[in-house]
Amino acid sequence: MTQTPFSPFENDLDRDTALIVLREATQGAEDGELFFERRRSEALMFDDGRLKTASYDASEGFGLRAVRGEVAGYAHSTEISEAALRRAAETARLAVGSGGGTWADAPEGTNQKLYTETDPIEGAAFPVKIETLREIDAFARDLDPRVVQVSASIAASLQEIEILRPEGTSVRDIRPMTRVNVSVIVEHNGRRESGSAGGGGRIGLVGLLAAADWQAKAREALRIAIVNLEAVPAPAGVMDVVLGPGWPGILLHEAIGHGLEGDFNRKGSSAFAGLMGQQIAAKGVTVLDDGTIPDRRGSISVDDEGTPSAKNVLIEDGKLVGYMQDRQNARLMGVKSTGNGRRQSYAHIPMPRMTNTYMTGGETDPTDIVAGLKDGIYAVGFGGGQVDITNGKFVFSCTEAYRVQDGVVGAPVKGATLIGDGATALKQIRAIGNDPTLDPGMGNCGKQGQWVPVGVGQPTLMIGGLTVGGSAA
Repeated sequence: MTQTPFSPFENDLDRDTALIVLREATQGAEDGELFFERRRSEALMFDDGRLKTASYDASEGFGLRAVRGEVAGYAHSTEISEAALRRAAETARLAVGSGGGTWADAPEGTNQKLYTETDPIEGAAFPVKIETLREIDAFARDLDPRVVQVSASIAASLQEIEILRPEGTSVRDIRPMTRVNVSVIVEHNGRRESGSAGGGGRIGLVGLLAAADWQAKAREALRIAIVNLEAVPAPAGVMDVVLGPGWPGILLHEAIGHGLEGDFNRKGSSAFAGLMGQQIAAKGVTVLDDGTIPDRRGSISVDDEGTPSAKNVLIEDGKLVGYMQDRQNARLMGVKSTGNGRRQSYAHIPMPRMTNTYMTGGETDPTDIVAGLKDGIYAVGFGGGQVDITNGKFVFSCTEAYRVQDGVVGAPVKGATLIGDGATALKQIRAIGNDPTLDPGMGNCGKQGQWVPVGVGQPTLMIGGLTVGGSAA
């Protein structure tokens, strides 16, 4: 059954009363808002020939924030009512103290709408989803006799938000999200390896449930698994590395992107703090964070403070030209918000976060970049990693990588990890491909216990002097 639109002021709370309470809570503050949210999500997992899990979750609530200087008072509730709102206002009000703040200008309005889907959960019938998962399982097993296990998942969610400002303005956003993922395990001569592929975005499920789409994902998952089945132990040492286009941009996101968020730079804890206008990367390196790309996983029509998302240049031709800002950090740093104030849900306070972060393309043919690699690793896919945001030091595991010697791509390697730090890696970029690519839509970003969907991307890159951790003798 199709849900009625989320409208807290029609069903749960008088808008005029809510505005009075919000103004009382933020009297003498510098900023604040009332954030309402309803979220519904459905996830289906088909594993080892059967439906393993099928879940449906629904939640709603509000969060009230009052900001003065570096302090923010925040309270939230699952109950949308006047009584709950007044209790939250009393708590948030504690951050304002005696007041005296200068009220910040409200966000500019916008009519942009970046996603066309309205309700991806209702976009396909439940039996259709189950049958699609069965078909994925059967198709993947028929592709190769070495396939011993298949896992397939379908996920869809709808987040509806409304933000009320003390000035009396309000903004709404309805955010769909979908994803289909396929993983396979292959076995040969007692050795087992896995591969996975997936993606989606702020789109409907119809296209993702089309046979042509999920069959391509199944073939890609199998291809990766077979590559790993043939992999030899990775070498270890300091060497040049070529990163493939698209998803390998996750390294850029983690090792560099977090260091360009406003709060870390305001507090001086980022490796890039105090370097505005300076050359922090090789010439030709341009990095953007763009929340305005239609239907992309990390895109948002407005951020979670009501500021329209934007296409923000962070690094231009190697020079640091911008940070990602929410309203609080922007005000404290004397700049404007960049539309990067994001929160996981109504139960979380907003902070500067990435949307779709990517490096633009260069002029070099990717094949020439690989051909120019004398002795190193060609890394195409990444799995888990660890990053120290304060200094950009990272360790990333490769899910698909190859040994390259004298420009010739050799055997796939297993167990390769890339070790380095973002600030140094930026300066050691030696070649930039003309094939900029965005990831297929599968990224999530964690920060201070909050998770939000993001996008990444990059062209083929050669980075000199990375430490490769391997298992070869």
